[in-house]
Amino acid sequence: QVQLVESGGGLVQPGGSLRLSCAASTSIFSIFAMGWYRQAPGKQRELVARITSGGSTNYADSVKGRFTISRDNAKNMVYLQMNSLKPEDTAVYYCNGVRGLGPNYWGQGTQVTVSS
Repeated sequence: QVQLVESGGGLVQPGGSLRLSCAASTSIFSIFAMGWYRQAPGKQRELVARITSGGSTNYADSVKGRFTISRDNAKNMVYLQMNSLKPEDTAVYYCNGVRGLGPNYWGQGTQVTVSS
């Protein structure tokens, strides 16, 4: 069983920045593809950004150029740097991990609120 624990959410003004972190409890973290998803009230959960075990990344169109996903395999960590935040980025952000065709693992989520 893999546990994922997010941190770094909070309240920020439009145009501000936040950095989300996700700690994974697995010694084979490096072979997991990791991702950040978000779910706003009344909406479906959506992919924000993803990074493969090889370091390839992809982003939702709505966050391209503003968000950056990265990973530190030595620390079993994945990060989401969020810049130029907008009110529509408000959501609960979830960390996700998957190894090949195995099960998806999810964190408990961290709230990000963008408001003046």
